[in-house]
Amino acid sequence: MLIEVKVPQLPESVAEAVLVAWHKKEGEYVERDENLIDLETDKVVLELPAPQAGVLVKIIKQGGDTAISNEIIAQIDTEAKAGAVAPAAAPKAAEAPAAGAAVMPAARKLADENNVDTGKVEGTGRGGRVTKEDVSAAISAPKAAPQAAAKAAAAPLPAAPAVAMALGDRPEQRVPMSRLRARVAERLVQSQQTNAILTTFNEVNMAPVMELRGRYKDRFEKEHGIKLGFMGFFVKAAVHALKKYPIVNASVDGNDIVYHGYFDIGVAVGSPRGLVVPIIRNADQLSLAEIEKQIADFGKRAQEGKLGIEELTGGTYTISNGGTFGSMMSTPIINPPQSAILGMHATKERAVVENGQVVVRPMMYLAQSYDHRIIDGREAVLSLVAIKEAIEDPARLLLDL
Repeated sequence: MLIEVKVPQLPESVAEAVLVAWHKKEGEYVERDENLIDLETDKVVLELPAPQAGVLVKIIKQGGDTAISNEIIAQIDTEAKAGAVAPAAAPKAAEAPAAGAAVMPAARKLADENNVDTGKVEGTGRGGRVTKEDVSAAISAPKAAPQAAAKAAAAPLPAAPAVAMALGDRPEQRVPMSRLRARVAERLVQSQQTNAILTTFNEVNMAPVMELRGRYKDRFEKEHGIKLGFMGFFVKAAVHALKKYPIVNASVDGNDIVYHGYFDIGVAVGSPRGLVVPIIRNADQLSLAEIEKQIADFGKRAQEGKLGIEELTGGTYTISNGGTFGSMMSTPIINPPQSAILGMHATKERAVVENGQVVVRPMMYLAQSYDHRIIDGREAVLSLVAIKEAIEDPARLLLDL
């Protein structure tokens, strides 16, 4: 019985997916739910499991091809035996090096263009696969320049040595953007073109939260099995402020303002493929421990490339923490269709004046960018002040003040 392997239903915001690399060849037996191929969208990399056990008798779409929702990309025969079907691509595969199956299509293309032996490149991708970044690193390695110079010097053209010197002293490489990077670029430009973006700033004394964390972090971790960080406090403080000023949690749809009666907070997380923003759904209904668990889980799975599309879709407000990289100040760009974003920064000890006395406090600059089309300066400033006050006096979160 022939079973069709189809691309899963993609969200409306995702038009198509790229087939990254098949993990099975035609004629090979596959178990049910065994990963057949990785699909890359502009948000995440998805694993496509086999719908049934059987022999992969036909691959319709090859690695590097694009496909849309529900498109048939392969067929599995549930009654055939392994090896009963001769792989159509066997002659071509025989010409490839043994490590070729572990090389991503984009990495293979880049390697061919730069005469890189992928068999000598250490793969850092999932399952040890060689990625574009691995090939780029190999090209940029110190040994690359002498090899390039030697090859150029051997060329018969008189101009070759000059070209070799230029390449050796001023190397360049051209790497196509990943779909995620291209989509992020597109959305950021769209945000700046369609939103009237302003940014308001403030600073917050982190001492109260740091003292609270220092007092309870061991008991918190023992009780909940998760470390107590600072991001959970900011998520709670943001929800507190959004409840006070609902317009900051709203969005623009044509000529309408959509007020959201829920609080889905996006938390920007770095990943090997770029910045992703997984969403903490109904953050107002979660405890601090539940929020911290979700943030830790998002961070781990972002590094592994295992975040689902549904976890990156939607959101009513975003928090970005550039402070983890040492940023002192920035103006974050709104993540459309949202209308505001909070930027956290590095905590540094600074001299401040309290009650007429100069004291040293751990201070953090906060920045909130907002869409001035619907958010007035008053609401923008006061909502950021509400976040500041909640962090400086966490009891406000309990008393809803």
